[in-house]
Amino acid sequence: MAKEIERKFLVSGKRWRLVADPGVSIKQGYIVTMDDRSLRVRTYGDGRACLTVKIGRAALSRDEYEFEIDPEVANDMLTQAVGTVLEKVRYEVEHKGFTWEIDVYGGRYSGLVVAEVELDSETDRPEIPDWVGREVTGEDRYSNQVMALSVEAVETLNAS
Repeated sequence: MAKEIERKFLVSGKRWRLVADPGVSIKQGYIVTMDDRSLRVRTYGDGRACLTVKIGRAALSRDEYEFEIDPEVANDMLTQAVGTVLEKVRYEVEHKGFTWEIDVYGGRYSGLVVAEVELDSETDRPEIPDWVGREVTGEDRYSNQVMALSVEAVETLNAS
């Protein structure tokens, strides 16, 4: 069983850009959502596309299954997404043995920058880079699923 174990943080400043890769644009939408599971579709600016099933309620760890799919099928699925199709550019930064993914949101969430670090175990304690701000792991309003489905999330995050 595939597990996604990650911590999420707000990003403070732009120093991370000095060590980041060139980034890739992402569009993602939710096809089906429930309290404890979702079916998400993503297209990437480099031509890839994937379908992801996430199951679980825990803030730190959930089951995750990801499948590569035809980009044309993914684009068609995005037209049928519920709520808002999220737009972001994802950058990666290697820091002290961990890969940090920095998402710079566009569209409705323009200006929001969030960093996630994927862990092998819930007991991993990565060193936090100096450009990382407040931890938001488990704060629903920073969940992509909540952001895609909730008008209130837009207003709350844009006011932060």
